Amino acid sequence: MSPSVPVGIGYRRELHDALLSAQPSIVDFVELAPENFAGVGGAWRRRLEKIRQRWPVITHGLAMSLGSPDPLNREHLETVSSFVEAVGSPHHSDHLCASGAHGVHLHELLPVPMNKESAQAIADKIKQVQNNLGVPFAIENVSAYALLPDNTLSEADFVSEVVSRADCRLLLDVNNIYVNAFNFGLDPLEQLRRFPLDATIQIHIAGFDQESDDLLIDTHGSAVASGVWPLLEEALQHTGRVPVLLERDQGFPDNFQELLNELDHIRAIAGRVFPSSQAAP
Repeated sequence: MSPSVPVGIGYRRELHDALLSAQPSIVDFVELAPENFAGVGGAWRRRLEKIRQRWPVITHGLAMSLGSPDPLNREHLETVSSFVEAVGSPHHSDHLCASGAHGVHLHELLPVPMNKESAQAIADKIKQVQNNLGVPFAIENVSAYALLPDNTLSEADFVSEVVSRADCRLLLDVNNIYVNAFNFGLDPLEQLRRFPLDATIQIHIAGFDQESDDLLIDTHGSAVASGVWPLLEEALQHTGRVPVLLERDQGFPDNFQELLNELDHIRAIAGRVFPSSQAAP
């Protein structure tokens, strides 16, 4: 285990065999989406149990659709709450976005208007979520490729509004901050520092693809870019010892060691921020 912060990896079915073939010490936890495993039986339920026997599980949702104009899906919320309790997750998170409307789920993380009215509507839904979860709830900042005409707040100010109004926590995705800063011509470090970092309960780091000279796409399908690592180091200086997760959803390397090297890079950064002489509380 890292002497500084817990370091984890997103559990994907493509990584199952490699994870079980490695030493348990390669990660401190795994993260997975309830939507991918709730209600699953048979071989994959047994595989999930093997993972749970080795590592703590943290849950991260995909379909709460907090920014949708639709009411909160109560059936989905109950399913997620039951799964979170069953796997013993210390907290749960989902994205600050919409993933559908009018009863149609689009399997996308769509942007929402960044203004105070939208912040209040989303905060009201988050309060409903928190009333049904037995653990803290966090929202994740998402990547974006266009600005909506109804925006009156910057992304950092909008996230701060939602966190404050809902009294919830933040899952800080440093890759998404980098992607958005690049796409909209902003300074990523300056943007990072404007987020409510003291509310951070966990950090995500991942890779992106460059579609053109002025567009990055958050794909979780490549190695973490060199420009993103400094954001992780800066973030940890403000958040304290929160868990850090490496995400890879596609483009899995043939050599699992490549992912292990990235995990070691996270540990090295955490070690610089929190030297071993500074004992963890």
